[in-house]
Amino acid sequence: MTDDTSSFSPAQASVLIDTAEKMVDIWTRLSPEKQATLLARFGTEENALAALVTTHLVAGKTPGETPSGK
Repeated sequence: MTDDTSSFSPAQASVLIDTAEKMVDIWTRLSPEKQATLLARFGTEENALAALVTTHLVAGKTPGETPSGK
């Protein structure tokens, strides 16, 4: 059996881990009401986080900035 997946370089892995940590930090800083609203709209925490990060990127914010509407 061969491994057809690409491997990450240490730098890429570090960026990926840092981004994931920032996403979790954003989620945990949201109020329970905001989390519930996002879950109702996007179905899963993963989808809600993806929407949050995308919104931050489009708005020109870095993922670690405090989300609005808390």
